[in-house]
Amino acid sequence: MPSVRPPKRQRQLPSDAASKGTRSASFRHRFLWLAVPAVAGLAFYLVGGRGVHTFNTNDSGSAPEITYLPSVKRAPYIVADLPGKGKGLVAIRDIKQGELVIQESPLFTVPTSISRRLILETASESPGALIARLLRNTPAEGRDAFLNLSYVNFPAGVDPKTNPDQVALAIFQTNAVAAGEQAGIFPGMARLNHGCSSAFNVVYTWREREQQLFVYALRDVQRGQTQSELGKSEGKLLFHHVYINFLSQQYGFKCTCAVCSLDDAASQASDERLTTIARYYVHFASWGSGTISGVEAISTINKIWSLEEEEGYWSERGRLAADAAWIAASHSDASAARLWAQLAIRWYTYEVGADSDLVSEVRRIAADPEEHPAWSSREPLVVGGPLALR
Repeated sequence: MPSVRPPKRQRQLPSDAASKGTRSASFRHRFLWLAVPAVAGLAFYLVGGRGVHTFNTNDSGSAPEITYLPSVKRAPYIVADLPGKGKGLVAIRDIKQGELVIQESPLFTVPTSISRRLILETASESPGALIARLLRNTPAEGRDAFLNLSYVNFPAGVDPKTNPDQVALAIFQTNAVAAGEQAGIFPGMARLNHGCSSAFNVVYTWREREQQLFVYALRDVQRGQTQSELGKSEGKLLFHHVYINFLSQQYGFKCTCAVCSLDDAASQASDERLTTIARYYVHFASWGSGTISGVEAISTINKIWSLEEEEGYWSERGRLAADAAWIAASHSDASAARLWAQLAIRWYTYEVGADSDLVSEVRRIAADPEEHPAWSSREPLVVGGPLALR
């Protein structure tokens, strides 16, 4: 069974800061994220000339079919038929940056280790039988929603009509996402379509405390825009033509988002920016091993921020600012640590919610940088604050 889509990836905690302070293990492991990030997240992207301008998209003029959706008060979207794209979520009103779009519990989960073929082959039941058994224990409404999801890479020579367990497994493989240490199915989130790089404007996160998946608007979203998912390729930044091929092979579709529809010159410029961003992430991550100074690390983060602004890639800004706050605190630069923490609060609020654990942690650091677990773990140094305040 292929690996499910991973959660937001964690970056390596520097060994010289691991023993500092008394913060929880969850904080220490989640607060510093020093590694190349996936160019990933979720998205609404404007479909403009594709004929999806409002939520009334079917031929009869009536509201499109609404399938199983997560319990969200006055959800700002509906399920609609999108020409050439199947079903997807369409905004039925304007959505503000940072607004909660989806809050969803998993229909069911399995341990991440079980999602690996080697483990499954030694289990007491086949992968298909396991998923089918879990599915039978779900409410009928959720079960119907699961069976209405699409799937790809179905075994050749196998008849779906006579092999329901294989169908259930294929749906799981195509749609499951990481939910902490588990792999989960979220029928509402699974209705998101696809977008790449700067084409997305919502992001998702798994919140361990609530045991739910949350989707927030990373940008303002206008009524009539579709909600779209940005896929991942093992955390690698890929050239667009390579990524298009990956999506075709892995998920069975050709991406036509705004980024993949760029002309050759614009696509090449975007590829160059993403390649440079990836190189900068590797460079600033070397601060963790002491290869570069705190000043150079912060300078590199500012360069990443600027390039991502130029690219239109806004995802993971909260963690990037939190990384910078960690570096500043390590070098006892209270002023810089506070500024970076304040920037992390802003972007974590957009990305994971103002009431999330991550926002609570960086609020404490903004109030008193010396409370940071990495405080004064490196030589004193004025490393500098953010050049951009957005």
